[in-house]
Amino acid sequence: MGDEPTTRKKGLTGFLIYAIFAAVLGMLQFGYNTGVINAPQAVIEDFIKDAYLSRYGVKIADGWEKIIFSIAVSIFAIGGMIGGVGGGFVANRFGRKRGLLLNNATGVLGAILMAFSKAAQSYEMLIIGRLIIGFNCGLNTSLVPMYISEIAPLNLRGGLGTVNQLGVTVGILFSQILGIQEILGTESGWPLLLGLAICPAILQLVLFSFCPESPRYLLITANREEEARIAMKRLRASSQIEEDMEEMRVEAQQSEAHMGMLELLKSRALLMPLGIGIVMQLSQQLSGINAVLYYSTELFIGAGLASESAKYATIGVGAIMVGMTLVSIPLMDRAGRRTLHLWGLGGMFIFSIFITISLLVMELIEWVRYVAVVATLTFVLFFAVGPGSIPWMITAELFSQGPRPAAMSIAVLVNWLANFLVGLFFLPLRGALHNYIFLPFSVLLAFFWVFTYKIVPETKNKTFDEISALFRRNDREEFATQNCILTSSGVGSSTLAVPVPSGTPAHTESTALLADIRTIKINAS
Repeated sequence: MGDEPTTRKKGLTGFLIYAIFAAVLGMLQFGYNTGVINAPQAVIEDFIKDAYLSRYGVKIADGWEKIIFSIAVSIFAIGGMIGGVGGGFVANRFGRKRGLLLNNATGVLGAILMAFSKAAQSYEMLIIGRLIIGFNCGLNTSLVPMYISEIAPLNLRGGLGTVNQLGVTVGILFSQILGIQEILGTESGWPLLLGLAICPAILQLVLFSFCPESPRYLLITANREEEARIAMKRLRASSQIEEDMEEMRVEAQQSEAHMGMLELLKSRALLMPLGIGIVMQLSQQLSGINAVLYYSTELFIGAGLASESAKYATIGVGAIMVGMTLVSIPLMDRAGRRTLHLWGLGGMFIFSIFITISLLVMELIEWVRYVAVVATLTFVLFFAVGPGSIPWMITAELFSQGPRPAAMSIAVLVNWLANFLVGLFFLPLRGALHNYIFLPFSVLLAFFWVFTYKIVPETKNKTFDEISALFRRNDREEFATQNCILTSSGVGSSTLAVPVPSGTPAHTESTALLADIRTIKINAS
């Protein structure tokens, strides 16, 4: 056992890098379509007006073009929720690899509908295209983190899990750069801008076809050990894979049976890891980062920057997210997930306060406008350190193979729902709170920091079975405590009776603990 830490050390192989790159194209698709719609808003609204006029011969009522545009924006999140809910079913029914490959058909279809919506003079095609590409991205956000966490070596799982967020941030940055007016953010260029979503789908369809299925899925879910062994040898570029195979066999023995979303929600033993996974997703989406991403240009203009400067400051936001996500990759398996998440949330809390103070006093002091810009960029920097990447990976880490797909479906659904609600309510909230708009996010960040500090376990360098064992142990202890019955046994004495189950107990995990506990008498003197 003394050489266990060294035997667990495994490095990157060329084929593992290839497989992760091919998989993470799905997250790049998500990032690209999150950011691509914002820059060409004005020219798309003009297209909606022209399409309505050519179809009905009258001008559209004032303001309706904005309503139709907002539907096109928000329906992306609705598609994401539908795709996220289906992630568990697809992962179990088709496998991680085939599920991702089949999903690219929806990516291609959505991109084609958006690209040809102007030529067809149909804003309905634009809306349907955004719905379908949202479904594609929702399924990607469930399947890609699951696949990467299952193929990554234990000692690199945190860093490689961060690649999920790297794909998202690179996609957002591409959309911001291509969307400026000098490139594709024009009246003639926006259909191509939206249609470029076909590129990640086609590229993944080609590259991912040569990647293996997740060995964990093959062995534990599909019970195809020989195929799992072949896949593991390809990923590790070595025939010395017995340690990996044994780890998966142990997980298979300890893993809960395959369960659907409703079964998972009813499972008392898995309530704690599910709650942690949900709150971690909320800590990403309700941190205020979407307010910055969706409305960063308006925020910078409101802070006093010229329109042209604000546009490039927004691109700076995307560049910072990419840069800091790269920095966090080696830190993830050194500092640990929990530590980095605490640093990220803490930094975001502090700079959300700075943003609020800056917005309040910048009309009185000219140079404070630049403090608001710096505070906003630093806020994004701390987001990239932890909350940007950790929620994607930690949900997959908290569950064994059986409930993992259902857990990812629930977590992704919560993530997309929170994303949708922030996009829906941010503008009305800003109208009500004005310069205090970031205060609700400050309160939420404080709550998420305390929750992470008190509740979230560190998963660094732990196998999936070791992480699951943390919750099994806590559940056994709680069960034993609840079954300790203090009864009176006459004057001057009392008996602490702990029942010992016999036969076939309802809670198998608790039997191991309770079998060693006997009735303890406490005699009062």
